[in-house]
Amino acid sequence: ATPRPAHGCGSGALLGRFGVLLQALLALCAFSTLMLKRFKEPKEERRPWRIWFYDTSKQAIGALFIHFANVFLSDLTEEDPCSLYLINFILDATLGMLLIWLGVKVVSWIVQHKKHTYLVFGEYGDPPQAAAWIGQCILYLLIMVFEKTVISLVLLIPGWTKLQQILLGYIPSPQLELVLVMFVVPFIVNAIMFWVVDSLIMRKRKQKDTLDINGSIETPQARRIEESQVLLSPDMDFDQSESDQDISVLQGKKQKMKQPSYQVVI
Repeated sequence: ATPRPAHGCGSGALLGRFGVLLQALLALCAFSTLMLKRFKEPKEERRPWRIWFYDTSKQAIGALFIHFANVFLSDLTEEDPCSLYLINFILDATLGMLLIWLGVKVVSWIVQHKKHTYLVFGEYGDPPQAAAWIGQCILYLLIMVFEKTVISLVLLIPGWTKLQQILLGYIPSPQLELVLVMFVVPFIVNAIMFWVVDSLIMRKRKQKDTLDINGSIETPQARRIEESQVLLSPDMDFDQSESDQDISVLQGKKQKMKQPSYQVVI
């Protein structure tokens, strides 16, 4: 039997029965934040379930790729896999988040410049097309591959062993370390990341302000109030209609006066 390290979880603990149970519980709790975010949206801006599924499934695919990549990288060495997984996860949540934001911005600019409408994140057509969702999933997965490649290169910098001892070296129980690494810390960070990334890749459906003839900004709420005031003032419409009739009558009289008169001479 392989000797257990002085501290930390042993090799293969991340894919053990207890580790897999924690990962399934983490996925359930983390993605529930996306459902909570949908119900937090205003009713007039809330996405239909199909659009919501298209948006959140891209994050699910990217998160699963990052998770299994971290598990694989954590078992490559003989060091504590829990500490390595935690370091990978922290880098994904900090530097990786910046790389994902940069990748989404660059890809969005390219597809808009090339006028590939269905590849714009959050745009699926009317009615929504599965082909657009597949294309966006591939683009988002490529962004995650780029992010994980950069993070892996950062991990090649020497000095991470000391950080491993600082992070989890004081925890004597391997089971407690596994719970902290695979559930507590990822749940908190993933909830924040999912919320931010969903706001980043979803289509902004807020109704924009419009400009009137005078150049002033007219909001939809102000426009509705103005229309209701006009509908609730019948005197204004009556006076306006009467004035229009008077003007038309006067114009008719003027035209009759301007018509030349002819006399018939026998």
